Amino acid sequence: MSLGGLTLKTKHLLETLKDYKANAIWITDPTNVFYFTGFHTDPHERLLAFLITESGEEILVCPQLDVEAVKNSPFEGKIIGYLDTESPYSKLPYTFNHLLIEEEHLTVKRYNALHEAFSVNQFSSIDLTIKNLRNIKSESELEILRKATDFADQCIKIGQDFLKEGITEREVVNHIEQTIKQRGVDEMSFDTMVLFGDHAAEPHGVPGDRKLKQDEYVLFDLGVVYEHYCSDITRTVAFGTPESKAQEIYNTVLEAEQAAIELIKPGITIKELDDKARGIIEQAGYGEYFPHRLGHGLGLGLHEFPDISNTNTNTLEEGMVFTIEPGIYVPGVAGVRIEDDIYVTENGCEILTHAPK
Repeated sequence: MSLGGLTLKTKHLLETLKDYKANAIWITDPTNVFYFTGFHTDPHERLLAFLITESGEEILVCPQLDVEAVKNSPFEGKIIGYLDTESPYSKLPYTFNHLLIEEEHLTVKRYNALHEAFSVNQFSSIDLTIKNLRNIKSESELEILRKATDFADQCIKIGQDFLKEGITEREVVNHIEQTIKQRGVDEMSFDTMVLFGDHAAEPHGVPGDRKLKQDEYVLFDLGVVYEHYCSDITRTVAFGTPESKAQEIYNTVLEAEQAAIELIKPGITIKELDDKARGIIEQAGYGEYFPHRLGHGLGLGLHEFPDISNTNTNTLEEGMVFTIEPGIYVPGVAGVRIEDDIYVTENGCEILTHAPK
């Protein structure tokens, strides 16, 4: 896979480095390492690090067992491998007075090791810069996300077609995952959720042996990972004819979701989206039953920047991808959530998920 724009991404990092008057940037979150280098791995407890110096030198520090894989990746900088019996820091003969780090990922142990190895006097955070870069998707990233969301749509249909009275939640989950993996998906982006009737009133309920009854709703919440990018969709579908109160809840959630989506365009604040959906739910008398934010950013991470909530006054920008997922959960009655993945376009938005609502 070619992500494109690797040189541009590095340029942004170097500009940030100059703004901070720092000497180097040290990136160790494997997802961020992949974003900037094109090399993907799970290092487990071992150190994986991408180092960029103020001179523009790019260095990837990795376990020796990953060196050949790095050579076959898009990364074109210097590779430093180390054995399990070696300290990776001993392979880096550098001194940095000021180092930029991911303070949200770096452990205290590794912070101390950096301080000692590089004689660092000052650390500053690079987190927000990386979040802002990842927040705006390139056309190549968008194409991958479209494929990931198409697989998510397929999962909903697979699950819905499998429903029958007496089947268990766990059986539906297993069928969805087995079927979609036969179609080329390697992994789900999180544990697939299938909840029946009043069990769906638990927003993060765990599928189990609850059996499907006639005339109740079924909540599907799932996603897949495709070429390292995540999709995330929720549909609540009727099995038969649910009671009128449950239908009222469903219609309220649908109205809230559609109203928020209709607002989406560059320049609108994120707070306005949450306020719109939440206001509709509150007006219908279900405000206390909508206990979570309206959505979250989506990309290489399932839940990433930005937070789609009424505390976020940042404005929408073209290229952002995030979820809109209002929900109402009334114990003993029903739980309804409807979620779509949204791409902000020049004048509005593109809904990436297309399963019927």
